[in-house]
Amino acid sequence: MSDEPIQVSIRILDKDYRIACEPHEEQGLRESARILDGKMREIRKTGRVIGTDRIAVMAALNIAHELFQVRKTRVVDSGELDPRLALLQERVAQALAAEQALDASDERV
Repeated sequence: MSDEPIQVSIRILDKDYRIACEPHEEQGLRESARILDGKMREIRKTGRVIGTDRIAVMAALNIAHELFQVRKTRVVDSGELDPRLALLQERVAQALAAEQALDASDERV
């Protein structure tokens, strides 16, 4: 499998763009373009923002705000992360305890 960048054609707000990306990133790029296109269409449909540049900036701000909210929620309410972190902490503690027990038994011999 080649790591050479590929050219991917995407369509956003009825305009075609060719973007270079790694082959393994193509699906993510296409999905990102679909999300951006949808956001821009929502904003254009309201009729309150005129001009493709302004629509793109508003869409980018909306997406960035959503990302910020997700990150903030994960920090404040780390319910999603807690079980995994607790499990990892437990495994590390067990491994350290086992290593200390081995060290202690080696010192006795």
